[in-house]
Amino acid sequence: MNKPNLKIIETEDGSHSVYREDLKETYHSFHGAKGESQHVFIEYGLSTIEKPKINVFEVGMGTGLNVFLTALEAARRGVSIRYDTIEPIPLDKRLYGALNYGRKEEELNLLQLIHSSAWDIPVKITAHFEFTKQKKTLESVALEENHFDIVYFDAFAPSKQPELWSLDNLKKCYNSLIAGGILTTYCAQGQFKRNLKSIGFEVESLPGAMGKKEMVRARKPC
Repeated sequence: MNKPNLKIIETEDGSHSVYREDLKETYHSFHGAKGESQHVFIEYGLSTIEKPKINVFEVGMGTGLNVFLTALEAARRGVSIRYDTIEPIPLDKRLYGALNYGRKEEELNLLQLIHSSAWDIPVKITAHFEFTKQKKTLESVALEENHFDIVYFDAFAPSKQPELWSLDNLKKCYNSLIAGGILTTYCAQGQFKRNLKSIGFEVESLPGAMGKKEMVRARKPC
């Protein structure tokens, strides 16, 4: 597959996202990239898990914003986070070098390290945060069962890449979670919620991020 044309855009909260031309889709909400990620994946996801060690799996590393915010949260809370993520189409340095997520020098260095670090091996980013990124699709990646505390499901919308939201992929995520583990996503599509329930998830519809009515958090029963 030829690499799609990607360009940086600014969202309404001032933070950057990326626009993918072939899908006519942005990596985040136009209403605010950073605000959306903080709301969906940190506030309604990671922040609800009270453990000294947390295992995270992310579907769609994209701009690295979720990785970045999670590493900052790990340092703020003093918890140890092991983070696995996949991204079949990584950003090149021209793009990730221009992203404006970091304000302080250490934050800018953190974002650059996330993108420039080696693929397919664990990398210790901070004292509290280690991650592995793989150039793989959800279909091709091997996930350890009963392992993750939380899945960030941050794929492109079902209308743009429906294959990512298939029952098989959702079952893979379900099986990878520990009992009581959660999947969190910006998407609140009706069929998606029905699919989650059919697999066995307990599904909550929660207030959405800026400009969106709802989001979903799904829990694997204990």
